[in-house]
Amino acid sequence: MHELALMEEVQRIALEAAAAEGARRIHCLRLRLGRLCGVDPDALRFAFEVVMAEEVALGARLELEVVPTLCRCGPCGAPFEPEDVILACPHCGALAAEVLAGRELELIGLEVS
Repeated sequence: MHELALMEEVQRIALEAAAAEGARRIHCLRLRLGRLCGVDPDALRFAFEVVMAEEVALGARLELEVVPTLCRCGPCGAPFEPEDVILACPHCGALAAEVLAGRELELIGLEVS
């Protein structure tokens, strides 16, 4: 369950950012997750509850923005959203796709006081 290690790193970043702002409390963390980033949103929510149990973050909310996968076919240039992890172009069948979106794993917001 690598989500626990990921959330520990998010916690470290959030605590540093909160301390830099002189904040005493973390109320909300916003993360952007791409469908191809390899993170299970439910496992990440569980890890959040475990890791963010420190007093400064107790009761904080986790908001997840899931980014769909968007690809562009190399041979025909058509943009498409793949049905699964096999990035076959639905227009020409080629397996030479460039991933344009869907690999994101970013802390995009932090509410503190």
